[in-house]
Amino acid sequence: MVILTNEEGASSSSSTRRWKYDVFLSFRGEDTRTGFTTYLYKALEQQGINTFMDDKLPRGEEISAELLKTIEESMILVIVFSKNYAESKWCLNELVKIVECSENVRPIFYNVEPSEVRNQSGNFGIALANHEKEFKDNMGKMLRWREALSKAASLSGWHYKEGYVSKRFFFFEKFMYLLVDIMIHAFILLMVYQYHYMQKYESILF
Repeated sequence: MVILTNEEGASSSSSTRRWKYDVFLSFRGEDTRTGFTTYLYKALEQQGINTFMDDKLPRGEEISAELLKTIEESMILVIVFSKNYAESKWCLNELVKIVECSENVRPIFYNVEPSEVRNQSGNFGIALANHEKEFKDNMGKMLRWREALSKAASLSGWHYKEGYVSKRFFFFEKFMYLLVDIMIHAFILLMVYQYHYMQKYESILF
C-alpha cells in the first residue's frame, strides 16, 4: 500500500492519503480480458504491484459507487483502449471518472491508433455515433465521453500492436519499468513533503 501526502493539506494528519491499489486497470472485457489484460495483470502482480482488475463486478450502464471509490483509491490509472472500447457505456462512464480524479493516467493503445481514440474516428467514431442516437436528449453525456476520450488519448502512454509472444513480453517489461518509475517518483514526493512538514512542525515547537 502506498502513502502520499498532498502539499495543500500538509498541516493536518488527515492529509495523508492511503492508496488501496497501486494500479487500476480499465478495459473492454470482450476485447482483452482473456488475453492481453489478464497477462498484464499477472505480470504486475508478480512484481509486487498491487493491481485492481474490475472483472468480477456486475456490469450495467452506470458504474457503481464501489467502483468509483476504487478508482479514487488507486494511485495509477491505466486505460487499455481496444477496438470496441467505446461501444461500452460502462467503459465510457468509467473513463470520465478516471480523467476527472487523477493526473496519474496512462493509456495503452491495444491494436488501435492513438489518433483514432483522440479524434473519435474509425470504430470509435462509429460507436459514438450509435450512442448519440440513444442519447439525443442527453448531449451533455456525449460531450463528457468525447472530452474524456480526447484527453486520455492525448496523454503519454504506450502503443501495443499484436505480434510475436517475445514482443509481448518485451512490452510488459518496458511497461512495468515505467510504472515503477512513476511509483518511485511518488515516494520521493512523499519524502519531500514529510521533510518540509517536519521542518515546519519543529519550528513551531522550538
